[in-house]
Amino acid sequence: MSKTVVKFTFEKETKNSVRYKEEPEEGKAPIVRSLYVQKWFAGNSKQITVTIDKQD
Repeated sequence: MSKTVVKFTFEKETKNSVRYKEEPEEGKAPIVRSLYVQKWFAGNSKQITVTIDKQD
């Protein structure tokens, strides 16, 4: 198992959700790229982090 923390910053607002853009680490390719989060949960957050737990 390996865990990775991915950071996202606000990109734009859609009708019912907020789109966040991944901020990849220097020299690494993005893992997720864009992430849509429902407005009721995202609120006014400009940055979010997601932990991905990869299970083999």
